[in-house]
Parts: sequence; C-alpha cells; structure tokens
Amino acid sequence: MPLWKVYHPVGAYSAQDKKEFAESVTAMYSRIPIPKFYVVMIFEEVAADSVYVGGASHGKFIRFKLEHMARTLPGPIIREWWVKAVDQLIAPYVRDRGYDWEVTIDEVPADLWSLQGEIPPPFESHAEKRWVKENKASPYGLQEKLPVGDLFRPGVTERSAG
Repeated sequence: MPLWKVYHPVGAYSAQDKKEFAESVTAMYSRIPIPKFYVVMIFEEVAADSVYVGGASHGKFIRFKLEHMARTLPGPIIREWWVKAVDQLIAPYVRDRGYDWEVTIDEVPADLWSLQGEIPPPFESHAEKRWVKENKASPYGLQEKLPVGDLFRPGVTERSAG
C-alpha cells in the first residue's frame, strides 16, 4: 500500500537509522490495520551536487515521495491530519537533524496493483484480515472478499433501508 521513496544526501542515514525509520513507518500503517508487508521504503542516496531547490544547490534536502495504493484519504480534514502525522513521524529523521524536506503523497487506484500475482483483497474483508495475520500475500476466493462482521441482518432490505 504505501511505497515510500526517500531521496537523501549521501551518508544521511546509517543502516540502523534506516531500519528504525522503516519500523516506525510500518508501525504507523499497521495501526490502520493493513498487512505489514504492504509497507515498502526505498532509501536513495543523492550526491550533494545533484540536488537543486529553487535553482540553487541544496545538500541538506530530503525528498519524500509516498504512493498509497490500498487506501485513499477521504476528504480534506483527514488528508491534512495524515500529512501532519507524516511530518511528526519523519521529524526525528529530518527536522531534528537539520535537514529541509518536502513530502508528496500520490494515490494510485488499488485495482492497478498486485502482490505476488494477487490483487489485494478488499478493506476489512476476511482475506485482508488473513493477510494481516499471516503477513504475506496468498490466493483467496470470492467468500473471503466479503467483509468481516454483519453483512446480512433480519428485516433489512434495499426497499426498507431507504
């Protein structure tokens, strides 16, 4: 679901920093909950003379490009809240280390995404709950696409619901 591409100066992060950063990001998304294996972070070192901001070389700049596939952010208030949550999460790795940064979040249609050849199951479905528990992609059938919880209730029909 989320793909985080982190473009950073050479040497900005140690292997331990990257591990801890990835664990923090994964923890944030797993609270939704989504399967932990949905969270991918790619750290790309960029030479100081290869980053320009406003036409000027900027060796203390980190760029985050996030792509969300499994979920979308519904409405402006949730979007603003999420952007602020991301800024808080990354602060120890950017602001607190003296870097300038920028974050963008793109939302990609979920039906244009697959894992190990499987289109991810619907949100809150039996299959998704299983994927969360097993922390891996696996085949699922039509029955597992159904949501967990009460789908059918006595006396509720399309005619009487409205």
